[in-house]
Amino acid sequence: MDTIHGAERDPIYNSRVIDTYIKLLKKRYQYVNINDLLHYAEMKSYEVADQGHWFKQSQIDRFYERAVHITGNKNLAREAGQYAASPEVTGAMRQYVLGMINPAKAYEIVGTYAAKLTQSAIYKSKKIASNKVEICVTPLNGIQEKKFQCENRIGMFEAISMLFNNKPPRIEHPECIFSGGNVCRYVVSWEKTPVTFWKKIRNRLSILLVFLNLIAPLLIPANFFIPFFTASAFIVLLLFLISDYLYQNELKTSLSNLKDSSGKLLDQIKINYDNAYTTNEIGQTISKFTNIEDVLSKVTQIFKKRLNYDRGLILLANSEKTRLSIRAAYGYANKEVKFLKATQFNLDKIDSKGIFVVSFRQQEPFLINDVNQIEENLSSRSLVFAQKMGSKSFICCPIVSEGESIGIVAVDNLRSKKPLVKSDMSLLMGIASFLGISIRNAELIEAREKQFSSILHVLAASIDARDPLTAGHSEKVTEYSLGICDELGLPRDYREMIRVAALLHDYGKIGVEDSILKKPGRLTEEEHDIVKSHAVKTREILEQISFEGILKKVPKIAGAHHEKLD
Repeated sequence: MDTIHGAERDPIYNSRVIDTYIKLLKKRYQYVNINDLLHYAEMKSYEVADQGHWFKQSQIDRFYERAVHITGNKNLAREAGQYAASPEVTGAMRQYVLGMINPAKAYEIVGTYAAKLTQSAIYKSKKIASNKVEICVTPLNGIQEKKFQCENRIGMFEAISMLFNNKPPRIEHPECIFSGGNVCRYVVSWEKTPVTFWKKIRNRLSILLVFLNLIAPLLIPANFFIPFFTASAFIVLLLFLISDYLYQNELKTSLSNLKDSSGKLLDQIKINYDNAYTTNEIGQTISKFTNIEDVLSKVTQIFKKRLNYDRGLILLANSEKTRLSIRAAYGYANKEVKFLKATQFNLDKIDSKGIFVVSFRQQEPFLINDVNQIEENLSSRSLVFAQKMGSKSFICCPIVSEGESIGIVAVDNLRSKKPLVKSDMSLLMGIASFLGISIRNAELIEAREKQFSSILHVLAASIDARDPLTAGHSEKVTEYSLGICDELGLPRDYREMIRVAALLHDYGKIGVEDSILKKPGRLTEEEHDIVKSHAVKTREILEQISFEGILKKVPKIAGAHHEKLD
C-alpha cells in the first residue's frame, strides 16, 4: 500500500502480518529458506518476532513476490489470511475474534483489530442479518493497495467464521478498487451457530405452543387439556435449557479466550513497564557516580537484576582506539572471564569481521538469534570465540558519546528459550546511550581530578624545592596521612580532602623570606616566630582558592598542622 508522497519510508504493516506468512510457509512449504526470503525483503527475523515493529510497503511487496515465486502459489495471500484461524497462530486477530461470542460480533469490530495489523485503510461493517454483514474497506488518502492484499483480506474474513464453526463463510465481492470501484465491499454470510439455531426453534415453537394452549379448550376435551399444557410447558422449558446451556458454553469459551488475550496484554504491559523502569533506574543510578569503574559495576548489577538475559558484558576501547577490552561482566564462569580478559578485540585491523568490532566501527547494533546463521560472515577467530563462549543468541550495541564510539555493551542467552526481538535491542540501545554519557562525564571528571592533582603536586614540589632540607617532605606527610586514613577506614571523599591538605600544608612558606628559610645557622627567636607563621599563611592563601564540597575544609585543616590537641 504505497503512499504517493512517501509510503516507501512510512511503515504501515505490523510484523504479525509477515509472521503469519512465515508460519504458513514453515507448515506447508518446508523447503522455503526463510532467512533468504527475509534478506531479500530487507527484513530481520527479530523484527518479525517483535509485535511492535512495522514494515514498509516495499518490504511487504518484495516478501510476497518472492514467496509466490518460490512456492508457485498465486493464492498464497488468501491462504495466509485463512491460516490466521489455525491453532498454530496466536496473533492479534485470533485473540480478538475468540474474545467475541459469535461471528456477528467479531465482524462488527473488524476495524478494531484490523488497525492492529495495518494503518492503510478504514474498515466499516454493517449488519444485514443475524448471519450476514457488509464490510467496506476504504484506503486512506494517498495510499494505493495491491491486489494480493485484497485477497489476503478475503482469507482473513473467511478465517473469522472458521474460528467459530470450522466452516468457511460465503463471501461476495460486488465492488473492488481493482475493478474500478471506489472501495472494496464484501458481503459475508455464514451458517448460524447452534445457539442461534436453538434460539430460533425455541422462540418459534414457544409462540406456537402458547397459541395452541389458548385455543386448546375449543379443540380438545377438557380432560386432555392439563396433560397438553404440561407437555407444552415441559417442551418450552427444555428448549430454554438447551439454548441457555449452549449460550453459556459459548460465553465461557469467549471469556476464557478473552482472559488469555488479557493475560498476554498484561504480560506485555509488564515488559514495557519493566523496560521503562530499568532505563530510568540506570539513568538515575549511574548519574550519582563519577568513577568509571563504579558506573560499570552498578550497570552490570542492574542488568543482572532487571533484565532477562543469562549474561552481559561491557567492553571499552583504549585511548588510542586500537582495541576493545572487557571492563565489566556478569553471568560468566571464572574461566570464561579469564578468557575474555585475555582476548583482545583489535580495532586497528581493517579486515576484522568480528561482530563487536563491526558494531563499534559502524555504530550499529546487532541482534542474532542463531549464531550458526552468521558463520559465513565471521572470521575463524570470531567463530572460535563464539563457540568458546557457548552463545546461542545475543545482542550487541555500540556505546556512543558525542558521535564517537567508546565501547560495546552485549547480552546473550545460553539457557533461555525466549527469542530476542527488536524491542530488546531498542532497550539496550537506550541504556547504551545513558552509559555513553555517564562514561564520558566520568572521564571528564577523572581528567579534571588528574589535572587538579598534578597542579597540587607542582605547588607542593615548588615549596619543598625552596628548602633542600625539607625536599620531599610534603609527599611523605601525604603518604603517612593516607595510611592513617586507610587504617581508620575513612570514606574516599574524606581521604581525598586529607590528601589535598597534606600536600599543601606547608604552602605558607612561600611567604617566608629565603634569608630566614634557608639560613644555615641558628634562628633568632624573632626569625623562629616568622617561620612558625607559615601555617597561618597557608590557611590565608588556600582560603583564596574556590574549593568545593568537602574540600572546603582544606584551608582550615592545612593551616592547623602545627596545632596540639591541648
